[in-house]
Amino acid sequence: MIEKNNRFQIAAHIVMILLCIFCLFPFLILISSSITSEMTLVREGYSILPKNIDFSAYKYLLTSSDDIIRGYIITICVTVIGTVANLTLTILLAYPLSRRDLPHRNVFAFIVFFTMLFHGGIVPSYIMWSKYFHITNTYAALIIPNLMMGAYYVIMVRTYFQSNIPEAVLEAGRIDGAGEMRILGQIVLPMSKPIIATMVLLVGLVYWNDWTNGLYYINKDKYYSIQVLLNRMLQDVQFLMSSASSDSSELAKDIPSVALKMAVAVMGALPVLCVYPFFQKYFVKGIVVGAVKG
Repeated sequence: MIEKNNRFQIAAHIVMILLCIFCLFPFLILISSSITSEMTLVREGYSILPKNIDFSAYKYLLTSSDDIIRGYIITICVTVIGTVANLTLTILLAYPLSRRDLPHRNVFAFIVFFTMLFHGGIVPSYIMWSKYFHITNTYAALIIPNLMMGAYYVIMVRTYFQSNIPEAVLEAGRIDGAGEMRILGQIVLPMSKPIIATMVLLVGLVYWNDWTNGLYYINKDKYYSIQVLLNRMLQDVQFLMSSASSDSSELAKDIPSVALKMAVAVMGALPVLCVYPFFQKYFVKGIVVGAVKG
């Protein structure tokens, strides 16, 4: 029996190692391609190890270093503020929905679920936010539209509260004279660290990677987040490469277009890769417990 368990452990470790290699493989190609010379990429294609190291793509991006730094600062601030706001609103809605004594609980739950099935569309949303809420060319445009709170997050947090917060603990808090906000702040939230960490990671990733709101509502450089800025720089390069004029063609020859795409992806993903390991243990537990049970 022990020998069979050892064989299973060895086989499981081998499988996990192979899966890790497969997961790391695209990242290695991405980083390697971003520091490989343009001519080498065109002639020989992509490789795990760079053959002719060239940092031209990063040099091109850093020619606008002030804009890059400002974009990072804006993205960090938007991610922090948006994540805190999203988490606050989600918890304040999910906690009442997790209480079985909430009047008309099923009606409110259906309204939340209904928003997952139907959406007004891009054009009505744009008209609403730009014409009536006047968020065009403001930092609010990077925080509010479509990101402040999602039905999926509410359902996930509500399920976690129902499955992992014993009703007896809540009753004990009421017997001791605690109000609902005190129960939420001093009992429920300390017992919900896995789902909170999971929410921080999921929502933070959405804010960090978002560029569509900047595309729709922002047309001034000083409001560009890092994702919007990198996307605009990439579009400029593609325009130069596709231009038929001789002057533009000469200029485009000096731009590492293929490596630039990889460098843009690296600069956009690197901060997230650095933060993820600190949330991993909470992320696995929170996403499993919060999503399996209904």
